[in-house]
Amino acid sequence: MSFDVVVLTDPRYINPKKESAYIENVLLEDRLVLEALQRLGLNAIRKSWDDPDFDWSSTKYALFRTTWDYFDRYQEFSKWLESASKQTKFINSKDLIYWNIDKHYLKDLSDAGVNIPKTIFIEKGTQTTLRDTIEDALENQGFIDDIFILKPCVSGAARHTYKILKEDIPKYGAIFQELIGEEAMMLQEFQENIVKEGEISMMVFNGKFTHAVLKIAKPGDFRVQDDFGGTVHDYIPSKEQIAFAEKAAQAALELPIYARVDIFKDNDGDWALAELEIFEPELWFRLYPEAANILAKSIKETYFK
Repeated sequence: MSFDVVVLTDPRYINPKKESAYIENVLLEDRLVLEALQRLGLNAIRKSWDDPDFDWSSTKYALFRTTWDYFDRYQEFSKWLESASKQTKFINSKDLIYWNIDKHYLKDLSDAGVNIPKTIFIEKGTQTTLRDTIEDALENQGFIDDIFILKPCVSGAARHTYKILKEDIPKYGAIFQELIGEEAMMLQEFQENIVKEGEISMMVFNGKFTHAVLKIAKPGDFRVQDDFGGTVHDYIPSKEQIAFAEKAAQAALELPIYARVDIFKDNDGDWALAELEIFEPELWFRLYPEAANILAKSIKETYFK
């Protein structure tokens, strides 16, 4: 049998043995987009990316949705990604995925005029220390705060993400050395307004804004992800925020069919990009189900003319 679109998830969400509110949300999100594709007459199914029995050449396109174990199985996932890309086409495209999976893309967007937080990239194997990196940030890179965020360039769900005060450098020095020995990292200026006001996630399909949510960290934390107790709220953005989000999506390597643009007010009081997620972002269809129909229509009009 051949398929038009396979909606991709990971093995935890194929016939899960245990139910939870989190898993129910994942299943609902995937179902909404799957059914939206099917209503448009596309032969669409849902599969785990690591399904050993599925022939990836049997589908015209694979749509990345909830493949959220990829950063824990990155080597295995990378091999699959390369193999499957020779047998089918991806939504978003393979080029976009490879560009977006590594947060070095933030530099490209900055070069294109999109405001990002002050950032230093520390490449894998760099001979430096946390103290030297922070001193460089304060003396040469324009950092003005004594609080920093350290995180990997390839990551998700706040993996290996640390909030570091200047006086805590000795505490994190060994962790820093271990991390940069294994992967590229990034040091950013801590953003007070993310804690105070939250982070706005704006969904942009084919370059046009559809809907938004406001993510707020739980008291005492700085991570807005619901994995860490953050809460999600309906949000109506301003015209300025919509324009920022659309500009960020349109500044990507190529125009993505779907994107989530996470923005916040930076330490200078300007709107800034936290992340442009165009690989496997949560898109909050459950809060705005019509967006699943908009995405499905964009896919059909773009790839099945």
